[in-house]
Amino acid sequence: MQTNLADFIKDTPQGQEADAILRKCVHCGFCTATCPTYQLLGDELDGPRGRIYLIKQVLEGKPATEKTQLHLDRCLTCRNCETTCPSGVNYGRLIDIGRDVVDQQVQRPFAQQLVRTALKEALPRPQLFGTAMKLGQAVRPLLPEVLRNKVPEARDAGVWPTRSHARKMLLLDGCVQPAMSPSINAATARVLDKLGIQLQVAPKAGCCGAIRYHLNDQAGGLDDMRRNVDAWWPYVVAGAEAIVMTASGCGVTVKEYGHLLHDDPLYAEKAKRISELTKDLSEIMPAFEAELAKQLTGKISKRVAYHPPCTLQHGQQIRGKVESVLRTCGIDVSLCADSHLCCGSAGTYSVTQPELSYKLRDNKIKNLEATSPAVIVSANIGCLTHLQSGTDTPVRHWIELIDQAL
Repeated sequence: MQTNLADFIKDTPQGQEADAILRKCVHCGFCTATCPTYQLLGDELDGPRGRIYLIKQVLEGKPATEKTQLHLDRCLTCRNCETTCPSGVNYGRLIDIGRDVVDQQVQRPFAQQLVRTALKEALPRPQLFGTAMKLGQAVRPLLPEVLRNKVPEARDAGVWPTRSHARKMLLLDGCVQPAMSPSINAATARVLDKLGIQLQVAPKAGCCGAIRYHLNDQAGGLDDMRRNVDAWWPYVVAGAEAIVMTASGCGVTVKEYGHLLHDDPLYAEKAKRISELTKDLSEIMPAFEAELAKQLTGKISKRVAYHPPCTLQHGQQIRGKVESVLRTCGIDVSLCADSHLCCGSAGTYSVTQPELSYKLRDNKIKNLEATSPAVIVSANIGCLTHLQSGTDTPVRHWIELIDQAL
């Protein structure tokens, strides 16, 4: 793709990165075939190729409009297009750059500003969000459906192991997951404890930065990332083997710290090291498959449907690992039709684009339930909560099945 970026951006780091990404695109349209929003809306501008053209026009100096902003907002950032693209177009970075530039040119309506500000100020603060979630769970039956869908039923986390092991790994506790589903991280700690690994949580670590960054508070998101680097660094120096992610949405962001902070002279090298150490839980567990098979074969008879989050299969390009671990444990696990497509959760997308989000959820639930599962499992808190709002079938993190069996 030929480019001629406008003076306001062409010599900036953002402009140079966008230019390199744009030049990789060969207009083939393979991405369109796997784009969830294009499948729903049938509009070229609601597919990756169309959005790339919109971003290109804005970066070349054509003024952005509310229509431009709308088409970029409708993108899930599922990055399915990156998996499909034969040319290696880094669409996820391009859409972040495009949204940032467009938001500088187009003022959002007050209602949108209010919602987006509430999301980026409340969700990344665990104490504030945790208090609100406890209150919501206390009155959950009385809540209107739109709110009840965002408030999972309270579940006991169980005991956090206290044994010390020579092998130590860090765990990102996260911002919303401890309040919405504290059992996930506790289950992870118990399973790894039985496998000889001690999980540590850095008290000063918090939100991975994705929420603010993807709501176009990129400076705030980068500050969240720097805070986490500072919080984790003493543990890294002390020999932590890995930084374990139990939410793939956080994992894909932390793995990009090295790139996102590469222009920061104080943090570039540390951020690169943090990204190198970051592992999704599904990357840790295969090393223990033989031991798990010995302990668990025959213990879990439930039929399981697995939904691979977009942030895992497309963002991190990790496929097949969760299914392999579960099958090693003797679990009958299957993928549903169109398992490559997004469930519609996509971070805050279910709040900012509810109509499209719930259509995608219902399509996903229909395909998952067609496999007749006793339980649905996934690997990201957003997917878990969103899917559970559309089905009576229990939806759990896959590590909780292994913890329960052990």
